[in-house]
Amino acid sequence: MGLLDSDHSEEPRSKARRYAVSGLVLALLLAAAGWYTFRFHAEKKAVSLFFDALAAGDTQRAYQVWKPQSSYSYQDFLEDWGPSGYYGPVKSYRVGAAQAAPREGSGVIVVVELSPYQPFPDDSDVAKSRRTREVRIWVETRDKSLGFPP
Repeated sequence: MGLLDSDHSEEPRSKARRYAVSGLVLALLLAAAGWYTFRFHAEKKAVSLFFDALAAGDTQRAYQVWKPQSSYSYQDFLEDWGPSGYYGPVKSYRVGAAQAAPREGSGVIVVVELSPYQPFPDDSDVAKSRRTREVRIWVETRDKSLGFPP
């Protein structure tokens, strides 16, 4: 019998403990991955509701989803988001990345690509992709109101 040879197998308690620890670590890793994947889900959903209304041409509903301050009138909203506004017309969109605000912030910044074409143009369609714009939307975490990032 050599130094590294063993004449007995591993104890069942040791084997069960190893599987229990491995299962716990796996569960923690899956929970962390799920949290990271879905941590900004509510904010992205609010942005999607807003752009769904804009793409459907329902600017009144989009204005309500925006939850504006009293200083941002419906006319101001139309100048930004209306069919002939700065960001308009919005016919399709693609929600991109979301990131937490800086330390003193209380919201999330969501990046959205806007297109005046329906459906959203493929990257290979250079002529239509050229008119695609990227906009950053601030989503307040407490009430899901929208705005422009500071």
